[in-house]
Amino acid sequence: MDSPSSGTSESTRWLTTSRSSFVESFRSVRLSAIGRIDKKDLRKRILIPEYLRFAMRDAILSKDINGVGLIISDANCEAPEEPMVVFVNSKSGGRHGPFLKSRLQDIMGEEQVFDLSVVKPPDFVQYGLGCLEKLTSLGDECAKEVREKMRIVVAGGDGTVGWVLGSLSDLNKQKRKPVPPTGIIPLGTGNDLSRSFGWGGSFPFAWKSAIKRFLHKVVTGPICRLDRYSWHIVVSTPSGETVDLPYSLKPTEECFIDKDLDVEGEISETSTCFEGVFYNYYSIGMDAQVAYGFHQLRDEKPYLAQGPISNKLIYSGYGCGQGWFCTPCMSDPSLRGLKNILQVHIMKANCSKWEKVPVPSGVRTIVALNLHHYGSGRNPWGNLKPEYLEKMMLIFIFYRGFVEAHADDGLLEIFGLKQGWHASLVMVELISAKHIAQAATIRLEIRGGEWREAYMQMDGEPWKQSMNNEYPTFVEIKMVPSQSLMISGD
Repeated sequence: MDSPSSGTSESTRWLTTSRSSFVESFRSVRLSAIGRIDKKDLRKRILIPEYLRFAMRDAILSKDINGVGLIISDANCEAPEEPMVVFVNSKSGGRHGPFLKSRLQDIMGEEQVFDLSVVKPPDFVQYGLGCLEKLTSLGDECAKEVREKMRIVVAGGDGTVGWVLGSLSDLNKQKRKPVPPTGIIPLGTGNDLSRSFGWGGSFPFAWKSAIKRFLHKVVTGPICRLDRYSWHIVVSTPSGETVDLPYSLKPTEECFIDKDLDVEGEISETSTCFEGVFYNYYSIGMDAQVAYGFHQLRDEKPYLAQGPISNKLIYSGYGCGQGWFCTPCMSDPSLRGLKNILQVHIMKANCSKWEKVPVPSGVRTIVALNLHHYGSGRNPWGNLKPEYLEKMMLIFIFYRGFVEAHADDGLLEIFGLKQGWHASLVMVELISAKHIAQAATIRLEIRGGEWREAYMQMDGEPWKQSMNNEYPTFVEIKMVPSQSLMISGD
């Protein structure tokens, strides 16, 4: 059932949605012109002492916290008020990443700006921060202060932000605190995580003049927690299947898939498992397939991906070309609904019992959403009217009633999108998506049959999952306490 949503009239919402990205860009330009930020003063507040910059750089390049030899500062060395490092995804932002990196290096020093194609976030966490911690253990007070005050900036899209946050979360597992808070320079296409924390949906057109203002907001912005929860995902696939993994997933020898749930058919005796963390959404189906095609094209023909508007046009082209809007041949299994290959089980909060949830007929994308920003700031779940919630509660009182959705309720909103026309109406908020369930734990059982592959994504990073004809692939998503700190851009 497609539910009504409360709020303004349909026409007003459509106009508001279509104009939002342009308004954000022009508003950012206007704000960047209000007041001037002194470059010298900003540099003084964020520039890390030279010997520490070099020590961190050498430690990362050599993959050794000792680098090429540690030097302890003298007593006169002063740590900056808000030491900062920036990760730049040079593939984002219409390929403006290299120019942005150069501008940032001019402001804050070459060693504090990392190109993600060269320096990976896990290496920075292990060796860069590890180098500061080593110097601290040797009595270096300046290194200690820099480590404690460190702030991180991510210049990229949602996938890049999720990758950095996931790497920083390893500090909690290793009991290495504090965890540096993170700010965002939105360079991606959707930028839904950036929107959620007040950093906007796009980088301003006048980006050169806006860089200092963004850095100043990182210095002065309040720190908040990224929801109370993040979401741990495990993908278990039969051994021998090839997986084109995104950076946010990594192999794991321990497979945490719940064995208590009965499955239909046989299970492979050996499996390969991958794990990761996402903060906003996971999806499977046509939207992930379109995103995967766009990423492939961006890598092969980077001159086509020049910015958010051109990127969205390419997304639309892929949606049409891959049969989302028009299904010419229903005998092709790749064009059928997910109901043919997918079984969904959920667990409510504070509950240990699995419930099987039917996949609606015709649904070609299923999304599990946390922060209620999807597809460039849209809310496909909608703001449900009280009478609709009451009706659903009565209908599903013995099964799965819906409750009002909140970003910090510890539940994922699970919804479906059908053909492209349905998805388009959902994206302009004329209707809401196909409501499926709300859950604290989700388990997907995917059986390939005639399907050779399935497409998945989390926080904007897609991958192609090979399917086995005999044995299922499992995806299990569990709520875990979030320790990630964000810098608010509001």
